[in-house]
Amino acid sequence: MPYSAEISRGYPTCFVFMIDRSGSMADPFASGPTGRRKSEGVSDVMNKLLQNLCIKCAKEEGVRDYFHVAVIGYGAAVGPAFGGTLTGRLLVPISEIADNPARIEDRRKKVEDGAGGLVEQQVRFPIWFEPAANGATPMCAAFDQVETLLRDWVQKHPNGFPPIVMNITDGEATDGDPTARAERVKELRTSDGSVLVYNAHISSTSGSPIEFPAAETGLPDKFATLLFRMSSSITDFMLDSARKEGYTISEGARGYVFNGDLVSIIKFLDIGTRASNLR
Repeated sequence: MPYSAEISRGYPTCFVFMIDRSGSMADPFASGPTGRRKSEGVSDVMNKLLQNLCIKCAKEEGVRDYFHVAVIGYGAAVGPAFGGTLTGRLLVPISEIADNPARIEDRRKKVEDGAGGLVEQQVRFPIWFEPAANGATPMCAAFDQVETLLRDWVQKHPNGFPPIVMNITDGEATDGDPTARAERVKELRTSDGSVLVYNAHISSTSGSPIEFPAAETGLPDKFATLLFRMSSSITDFMLDSARKEGYTISEGARGYVFNGDLVSIIKFLDIGTRASNLR
């Protein structure tokens, strides 16, 4: 069966996150907390996800390198988006990510008090990725960089679980049609399957999210349709995970979310990075 290769230190997998950092990411989410900028929300989601990936790989002796991770921003510039000592690094083993947050913030979160209520608790929140919102939307250039990166990765790991690319964007590419670039990325493969490309489309227009559709029906515009067509089908394990989260999903569902708010983006990224075969 494809997409069933063991993930281990000897056979790691790869996650690539493409993050739109164009000027429109300074706009607020269509839903959620008033005034919350998309760039700030996506930054928090990415940092929480990176923390969770580190936790997934944590064992008694330390963090095992099950994952190699790249975060590529595209806006005024296209390139690696880690901060701190990882600045300029493109693909980083998860153990190095765990050891090198750019900084640690003290934050407050609400937790259950055991008596049916909530209390605030101070938590330490590692930061690897900062919000940014400048320039246009050079998505084609970002996919070109991803293709170069993953072409090298699959040659070095020909039998690993295929890389997963997750693109988070709020607008149309300004440097051409990215379809052909995304297809070239999806043509890259290991013995376990082709590279997977998923898209989270953040809209400034209010309305109910469209999550993991299997067809173009109901998509609101040309660009939503383009991103849907660029998206790979989700794997059987991800399909099962999504259904356990309460999604009503049919066979052939694609890794695409339209009009995603913070909650839907969190769930989208979490489902897309779950692995049942860590060793």
